[in-house]
Amino acid sequence: MKSPFLSAGATAPDLPAPDPAARAHGERVVAHLRNAIADAGGAIPFARFMELALYAPGLGYYSAGAHKLGAEGDFITAPEIAPLFSRTLARAILPLLDALPDARLLEVGAGSGRMAADVLAELAAGDRHPDYAILERSAELRERQQATLAEVGFAGQAEWLDALPAQFTGIVLANELLDALPVHRVVWQEGELREAWVGWDQDAFVWRPGPLTDPRLAGRFAAIRKRVPDLPDPYISEINLAAEDWIATLGERLGRGAILLIDYGYGRAEFYHPQRREGTLTCHYRHHRHADPFFLPGLQDITAHVDFTAVADAALAAGLRVAGYTTQAHFLLGSGLPELAGFSDDPREQLETANQIRRLTLPQEMGETFKVMLLTRDLDVPLPGFALRDLRDRL
Repeated sequence: MKSPFLSAGATAPDLPAPDPAARAHGERVVAHLRNAIADAGGAIPFARFMELALYAPGLGYYSAGAHKLGAEGDFITAPEIAPLFSRTLARAILPLLDALPDARLLEVGAGSGRMAADVLAELAAGDRHPDYAILERSAELRERQQATLAEVGFAGQAEWLDALPAQFTGIVLANELLDALPVHRVVWQEGELREAWVGWDQDAFVWRPGPLTDPRLAGRFAAIRKRVPDLPDPYISEINLAAEDWIATLGERLGRGAILLIDYGYGRAEFYHPQRREGTLTCHYRHHRHADPFFLPGLQDITAHVDFTAVADAALAAGLRVAGYTTQAHFLLGSGLPELAGFSDDPREQLETANQIRRLTLPQEMGETFKVMLLTRDLDVPLPGFALRDLRDRL
């Protein structure tokens, strides 16, 4: 795999050094990854590397106790930026709640718990008190979510789950979930599709060429090349089979209800654009973005953008309906964000509200890259959030 884009161990420059405790933890993560590589005979698929770096019990980025979200963490999400985001989201799903009077809300991957707290508060203000459940794999984040809800008077208002329910009727909310699932990294070079594996050489993680680990990858890439026939050679990108599998599982378990997905990503033609020849893999460390997944594993987030066409295809195969797809900006504006923002006589509050709206809706912020997709089963309820701009023809 002699590609100029898969440079081995290209350590991210000029980033803050971890403190001694964090560094010691990182060394344990590296040792765990090295053992996994050795046990596998010298290399593991990148998808496995990413899974261990993020989710290895007690060690992975999302499984250990490091502070991840907010000003003291590595990145910030829309619910942390502005309460207006979650309040608008609560308003947006009111038509679904009207159609499902006994609906249960299930949030998957609730981060700090900020979204849950603000959604529950907004619904309670309208005298709505649906059952709220949170599926969270991280013990540390679960504790933080419980503390967040307790701080705003909602202790005991949510139930925490260890796994998806076997059967579920209601509304599933997932904000920035799919981007954190392990991805397969593939390389198209000299007319051959290979998968990127990870080895260890001379005290560093290195890229290794390897065979495809899932037969679906070849078919998926063939569909990509059919949609985007002018891909350059070499070309590197990601295929998120885990996201498709998650949608398939939800499709098996969801009775009547809806799934609302919010994440950064594109339709297939834009995701696999010829100019995006290095893929979308991104790492977050102390509010710095870079592209080296081998930098401080276990101490940084590793993500990839979402191919929403693949999500839609998986949903249709699972018997779900793609009921809406648009940008975050259009969804929030159509769902009543301007009305919720209101007006204050205090100039400082006016400025803060304006800044929140800008960060949520401007194209150069979160407004265009983040998309919102609604999947439904036996529920034909139009949401105003998708009325301003319908992007389903771009999938």
